[in-house]
Amino acid sequence: MKIAFIGGGKMGEAIIRAALNGKIGTAQDIIVSDISESRRLYLKKQYGIAVTADNKKAVTGGDVIVLAVKPQNIDEVLADLKGSLKSNQLILSIAAGVKINRIQKGTGHPGIVRAMPNTPAQIGLGMSGWTTAKEVTEKQMLLTQKILGAMGKEIYFGSEKHLDMVTAVSGSGPAYVYLFAESLIEGAVGLGLKRKDAEKLVIQTVLGAAQMMDKAGKTPAELRHDVTSKGGTTERAIKEFEKSKMAGIVEKAVKAAYERAKELGEAKSG
Repeated sequence: MKIAFIGGGKMGEAIIRAALNGKIGTAQDIIVSDISESRRLYLKKQYGIAVTADNKKAVTGGDVIVLAVKPQNIDEVLADLKGSLKSNQLILSIAAGVKINRIQKGTGHPGIVRAMPNTPAQIGLGMSGWTTAKEVTEKQMLLTQKILGAMGKEIYFGSEKHLDMVTAVSGSGPAYVYLFAESLIEGAVGLGLKRKDAEKLVIQTVLGAAQMMDKAGKTPAELRHDVTSKGGTTERAIKEFEKSKMAGIVEKAVKAAYERAKELGEAKSG
């Protein structure tokens, strides 16, 4: 299977690595178009793949065209690709907020998959939500599932409206976790721990807690209750979070990310 990438940034590279590691394609099957010469040289050296600065050249012969560009640059890329795509090619877009009909109008091409992976895909632990245009075939859907599954886990949504929600939750979600980890580290340092020790304690705690949520067969609420003994240290800390209305703050932040995802999708979509 031939895969062409328009954009070779971190997420594009994550898909390249996953495709190669998962044996979805070989280095000879992959070509990347990127405006940055240094990035092209890096990808060529790192993965042995073909590179170009010409988007139209990149998509020639590709079974899947991965659009891995920033949403702010998408319209220029779509216009460049218009008239260069064959009816049997599949476009897989990971541009946040950019709707399927905008890609269809911009390229004049019907076969579109819209996906939202997140950055842990770079280490094979990603979470991707995705949906498709009605013109996408069952075979192409299975191919998409295979590509996204090579980066971690994936969920198919029958309605595109869910993709902006996915963006706000799992797309941006790693940054929320990192922010909490930063704060926990600073709290530990404030108590008097050395920073390197605080970082080790926090990183392993977050990693272990995530694994527990995945493997223990309990909800996060149940796991939290398991740790929280009545009258203990954890209960005292949880009460402080509750006083600060942490749950409401998180809900407000997720809603803000969701609204921004919708704004990005509406930009120049008319």
